[in-house]
Amino acid sequence: MRKGVIEVAPGRFRETFGRYFEEFEVGHIYEHRPGRTITDADNVSFTLLTMNTHPLHFDYEYAAKTEFGRPLVCSPLTVAILVGMSVSDVSQKAVANLGWTNISMTHPLFCGDTLYGESEVLGKRESSSRPEQGIVTVKTTGRNQKGDIVCTFERSILVWKQGFGPADD
Repeated sequence: MRKGVIEVAPGRFRETFGRYFEEFEVGHIYEHRPGRTITDADNVSFTLLTMNTHPLHFDYEYAAKTEFGRPLVCSPLTVAILVGMSVSDVSQKAVANLGWTNISMTHPLFCGDTLYGESEVLGKRESSSRPEQGIVTVKTTGRNQKGDIVCTFERSILVWKQGFGPADD
């Protein structure tokens, strides 16, 4: 049987994702794949959906007059995609996200760029008030197809211990 599945009945398998608290090790790095190429439709839809009216994200004529020469991908979209990319590795077995800190946008991201992510485990500790859960902190780094770091942030997650989560039936 391959890793990433459990046998729930003879000859019947269920795919599993994520890690329990016990499976995280400080210093480990998880590469999140596949990458995600950001389209103009992604950027414009997200920008307008979130009511971000800055024309640098959807007005090509305005953007052409800036130092970038073309629209930038909306920063919260970059963060959202990186978080989404990391779910199967980092937070599939989460109880809750506890917070994001130290968000940095370090290089412009443009439509047509492909975003790749990775997360490094910075710390973990057992929850003092929830004995069946623990807190994991990761630093996520996003790079474009050229390897330029475009975004970094830290995220803390409350994660189930093995045998206690809702998927452990």
